[in-house]
Amino acid sequence: MKYHPLNPELFQLNRKRFVREMQPNTLAVFNSNDLMPRSGDQYFPFRQNPGLFYLSGIDQEETMLVLFPQCPKEGYEEVLLIRRSSERVAVWEGHKYTKEEAQAASGIKKVLYLDEAEFLLHELLLLSEGIYLNTNENDHFLSPVDTRDGRYAQTVRQRYPAHALYRAQPVLKRLQMIKSPLELEMIRQCADITGKAFQRVLEFVRPGVWEYEVEAEVIHEFIRNRGTGHAYQPIIAAGKNACILHYVVNNQRCESGDVVLLDFGCEYANYAADLTRSIPVDGIFTSRQRAVYKAVLRVLREATALLVPGNTLEEYNKEVGKIMESELLGLGLLSRDDIEKQTPGRPAFKRFFMHGASHHLGLDVHDIGLRYEPFRAGMVFTCEPGIYIPEENLGMRLENDILVTDNGPVDLFAGIPIEAEEIEELMHAGVY
Repeated sequence: MKYHPLNPELFQLNRKRFVREMQPNTLAVFNSNDLMPRSGDQYFPFRQNPGLFYLSGIDQEETMLVLFPQCPKEGYEEVLLIRRSSERVAVWEGHKYTKEEAQAASGIKKVLYLDEAEFLLHELLLLSEGIYLNTNENDHFLSPVDTRDGRYAQTVRQRYPAHALYRAQPVLKRLQMIKSPLELEMIRQCADITGKAFQRVLEFVRPGVWEYEVEAEVIHEFIRNRGTGHAYQPIIAAGKNACILHYVVNNQRCESGDVVLLDFGCEYANYAADLTRSIPVDGIFTSRQRAVYKAVLRVLREATALLVPGNTLEEYNKEVGKIMESELLGLGLLSRDDIEKQTPGRPAFKRFFMHGASHHLGLDVHDIGLRYEPFRAGMVFTCEPGIYIPEENLGMRLENDILVTDNGPVDLFAGIPIEAEEIEELMHAGVY
């Protein structure tokens, strides 16, 4: 890992919080992600299962965590199983966790090798009355690709049909929505590195550069600051490309007169940041671009003020829609007639602002959460309004990451330039 070692107290706290939610005399099993085949004898870069990392801090393939808080077998309340290394593995793949290193990283005393898991789990399951299984329960995503957790769940169902089965994800969602101070340290680190990358981009962008060159500047800054890399595929979208919400090919020139939409975030220690800025390729906005920019910025600020305890995503998005509607009227993009003809299912503003205004952020850029739960202190959301006008080859989005507190929203990107005049000043200072 490129990042500095994390405090194992984070994972010890997370495990304590999880086991408090478990049913009596049950155990929970969490598996690492698979190494995903790329082609030939290659794999895609490994990325740990967020649930396993959240509870153990172990950032390595072929790992299993077992939690059995009422285990009658002494010393087996927490068991971590890791890959057994060898001289060949060390030569071809490099160093893997030793038992002592895994103990230090996770705070778990009982560390065994994964090739001991089958018989150990058989014994522990027969001592229990039920098992918590961890599967992907993202309600906006259904993958055809099986996982280690999914395969293990099938094995448990076949071998132990009389055991009660419980879902780990509802518990994890409830816990992971509320970030601890140690987690917030990681997210702030992501934000800090992301801000440095944006500063680098402001000094680099000028007419004639290519979108992929801008992307290269971003990843340079991420890696040199110990980031793992991108928290998601970066969007570097100049001109009309900014009207494609998930534009990621990043292969066009940034031409004079364009606005380039930059949506990127650093991953550090598996935590994510999510930033969007829209900047003029020439270093100065036209009057129309400035008007749209300032409208989006006003929506961002009013929407941020709504990220307070007690609100819900559903009500929040409705209110943000009303704010956006007013701005679109002011820009002449909507008319009163458009408003009168709209229906609840097809609000007029959706023509120019198609996506939601916020999502949870944490170990994933679209972090797990309970969509209909009220906001609570400790949650971290993005706030990302945008206006997209294909007829003008103009897409404008601004996005900051916001911590919900009992004393009002805290902008985790407060130090990253966002005012139009500040953007222009910094671009001229760095380029011209």
